Amino acid sequence: MAARVPAETFSPGEFIRDELDARGWTQADLAQIMGRPLRLVNELIAGKKQITPDTARGLAMAFGDDDPLYWMNLDSAYRLANSQPADETVSRRSRLYSKFPVRELMKRSWIEPSDNLDVVEHRVCRFYRIKSLEEQPEFAHSAKATQSDTAQYDARNDLQWAWLYRAKELAEAVHSVPYSEANLRRALPKLRALLVAPEELRQVPTILAEAGVRFVIVEFLPGAKIDGAAFWLNEIPVIALSIRFDRVNNFWFVLRHEIEHILNRDGLVTIDVELTERVQGKGDLPPEEIRANTAAAEFLIPKTELDSFIVRVRPLYSEQRILLFAKRIGVHPGIVVGQLQHRDEVPYTHFHKHLVKIREIVTQTALTDGWGTVPRIPGQAGV
Repeated sequence: MAARVPAETFSPGEFIRDELDARGWTQADLAQIMGRPLRLVNELIAGKKQITPDTARGLAMAFGDDDPLYWMNLDSAYRLANSQPADETVSRRSRLYSKFPVRELMKRSWIEPSDNLDVVEHRVCRFYRIKSLEEQPEFAHSAKATQSDTAQYDARNDLQWAWLYRAKELAEAVHSVPYSEANLRRALPKLRALLVAPEELRQVPTILAEAGVRFVIVEFLPGAKIDGAAFWLNEIPVIALSIRFDRVNNFWFVLRHEIEHILNRDGLVTIDVELTERVQGKGDLPPEEIRANTAAAEFLIPKTELDSFIVRVRPLYSEQRILLFAKRIGVHPGIVVGQLQHRDEVPYTHFHKHLVKIREIVTQTALTDGWGTVPRIPGQAGV
């Protein structure tokens, strides 16, 4: 509804003058009655002085109406009517910032900053590959993220969309051979052999590229709560990770999870959300998410092996037993600790030293955006 504009507004001074005339008072009389300087009354009547709450109370008591809001409202209406109308760019900027995380896009250098709103809107449209700001950015993907409402798997907040589009932008600059599902399945044992030592993570981008999968890392955006995504560029699969939890066990679980989406081509047909901090009950997850979680857990430690270890050791878990078990099955101890924590077998504070950080290792060989690095890509939307 359009705001109503009065045909004419009068300053509160006009009303004060009417009250004085009706009572036969002078300005000096009013000043003395209110106990205020004569100059104040002069300036109020001339419209040079704004009515403060104290002055409004004084006027209300002096004129016997006991309604200070009346005088405050008169003053506000007069000053609003005589103020300069707000620039229309304010409402345009409000709509833009409400729909897209413009500040984060500029902060991360995903679009170049500008004081020209037309330029900013154009750069936002280029980043999201949309023709106008009225369009909803979207493309098929399968993202591993935390969401409080599991019923809304298709929901994406503006930060998650921004992260996904930056991942897509980076993936377009990565080279890979044509994708082969058979080659990706053959790559799984090669990846599994890397679980023994975090330093081996450097080989992940190369192994995936040889199977036709493009791999990129985009630092998480605070509030996005997204851990990884699998999507397709035509017939080229892409896996993007955020390293939101910089721990060896989280990295491998999320990576294998996304590989499963690629193998089943889930990202071609679904947009889904799942929980990573605490995977919910199977009844709360779509079938493709249950399948991906199961494949990831089995890849890290076969269920039969983990069940057997728990039966033999519970509750006397010790560092030595964990180290021996990890060595026997060929994984890093942090992966065993992570699985035991997930099953509530050991507290999250126990054996924490084995949950080693891996970001600085894997980003040495993967195309990475974040943590102070902003790769410049030919044709980048923000440039």
